[in-house]
Amino acid sequence: MSLPTEIQQEIHMLALFDPASTLAGIKVHHDAEPAAIAAIERLHAKGLVTLPDGGYLTTLGQEAVRHLDGLVTILTSDIEVHS
Repeated sequence: MSLPTEIQQEIHMLALFDPASTLAGIKVHHDAEPAAIAAIERLHAKGLVTLPDGGYLTTLGQEAVRHLDGLVTILTSDIEVHS
């Protein structure tokens, strides 16, 4: 599976949110990297964040970040799994 660049950028933006807090948001300023601005706008259009420049995670966004946090935990663990 190959992830398109736009999806990778959206994942990167989601990773900036704290999965343990629903009260911590982010703001992407107008002078940020164009890729970051576009990614957060796409996340807003998909209903994952509350504002076009970031804001807070929606319920769907919180679920996405929990899944992302779980994936990062799996990928960074020292546990070897043999099939």
